[in-house]
Amino acid sequence: MENPHFLPAIIIFLIAYGIIISEKFNRTVIALIAAVLMVVFHIFNQEQALEFIDFNTVGLLIGMMIIVNILKRTGIFQYVAIKTAKLSKGSPWRIMVYFAIITAVSSALLDNVTTILLIAPVTFVITETLGLNAIPFLLTEVFSANIGGLATSIGDPTIIMISGATGLSFTDVLFNLGPIVLVIFTVVLLILKLIFHKQLHISEDNKKKIEQFDVSKAITDPTLLKKSGIILLLTIAGFATHHAIGIESATIALLGAGILLLISKVDVEEVLEEVEWPTIFFFMGLFVMVGALETVGVLEVLASGLISLTGGSVIITSLLILWVAAIASAFLDNIPFVATMIPLILNIGQMTGMDTTALWWSLALGACLGGNGSIVGASSNVIVSGMLHKKGYKLSFGDFLKIGFPIMIIAVAISTVYILIFYV
Repeated sequence: MENPHFLPAIIIFLIAYGIIISEKFNRTVIALIAAVLMVVFHIFNQEQALEFIDFNTVGLLIGMMIIVNILKRTGIFQYVAIKTAKLSKGSPWRIMVYFAIITAVSSALLDNVTTILLIAPVTFVITETLGLNAIPFLLTEVFSANIGGLATSIGDPTIIMISGATGLSFTDVLFNLGPIVLVIFTVVLLILKLIFHKQLHISEDNKKKIEQFDVSKAITDPTLLKKSGIILLLTIAGFATHHAIGIESATIALLGAGILLLISKVDVEEVLEEVEWPTIFFFMGLFVMVGALETVGVLEVLASGLISLTGGSVIITSLLILWVAAIASAFLDNIPFVATMIPLILNIGQMTGMDTTALWWSLALGACLGGNGSIVGASSNVIVSGMLHKKGYKLSFGDFLKIGFPIMIIAVAISTVYILIFYV
C-alpha cells in the first residue's frame, strides 16, 4: 500500500530543489526549511529526521575544516603553490594537470572531501598570485576527486558500502575499476582543456613573478607546521585503518581537530568562524530531504521499477543500473540510493541465479560518476561551491550543470563500453 505521505514528500522535495536551482534564495535556508516541512507534514517525526543526518559526513567535514584552517596559518599552502608554479614554469595548463593528478590520487587513498579541503586553499593561493580565474582549476579538481575516488575501496562512501556488502577487497576494486578510472580521467582532462583553454593564459609579468618567488620564505610558522603536519598524518593514517580499528572517520577527524586546537594555541573562536557552516547546514538539510523520500518509499519505487523493466537480462539490467544511478546521483545524494540498490541487487542474484558482477560495477560507476553531473551531486562539489562564494566568485547551479552534466554523460558512455566488453 502506498504511503499516504508519498505525494507531500515529493512535492516539498521538488519545490525546494526548484528554488535551490533558481538561486533566488539562499540554498542553505531553503534546504533547512524543506527539511523542517517534512516534519511539519508528518512525513516522519523529529527524531526520525535527525537519524537521516549522516553525522559521520558532517563530523568529518567539520574536523577536517578545522585542521586545514589551522594548517594554512603555517604558510604550507603557499609553499606548495610556489613549488608547483615553479615546476610548471608558469604554464596554467600544467598547473591544472598537476593539481588534477594530485587530487585524483589523493581521492583514491583518502576520501574526496578531505582531498578537496586540502587542495582547494593551495589552488586559491596560486590562482590569486597569477591573476587567474580559480573556477576552471577547482572544477577540474572536483571532477578529478569524484573520478579518482572510484579507484579503490576506500575512496568513496558508495564504494565502501558496495565493498562491505559484497566482500570486494581493496585490490578487487583497484584492478577492476582502476583501468577505467585512468581512461575517464584522461578524457575528462582533455575535454576540460578544450573548454577552458581561453582562460589558461597569464601575462609575462606574472610569469616573472614565479621566477622571483622565494620558497624558503613561504613557511611562516615552522613550529605550528610540525604540530599540524603530525596531527594531519596521524588523522590520515586513522582514515586508512578506521575499519580495522573500529572507529568512524568522523571520530578520527574530530579527535585530530580537538588535539590540534589544544596544542596549537591558536584562537579557537577565530578558527571556528572559518568553518564553512552554511555548507554544513546545507548538507544536513539535504540529508533530511532525501531521507523523507526514502521513508515514503520513493527511492524503493524507483529502484524496483528499474529492475522490473529489464526482464532478467544481465546486459539491460547492468546498463539500466549504470545510467539511472548516474542521473539520480547527479541530483540526489547517492548514498541512500546505493543503500536501496544493494539489497535489491542481492535479491536479484538469489532469486534468478544471475551473475551480478556486472551489476555491482555498474552501480559503483554510475553512483560515483553521477556526482559530476550537478553542483549538488557530490560533497566535494558543494564544498568547493561554498569556498568560491566566500572568495567572491559566482558559480551557479546552471554554470556547473553546463560543464558537469556533459562530462558525466561522456564518462558514463565510456563506462558503458567498458561494462559491455569486460563483464557482459
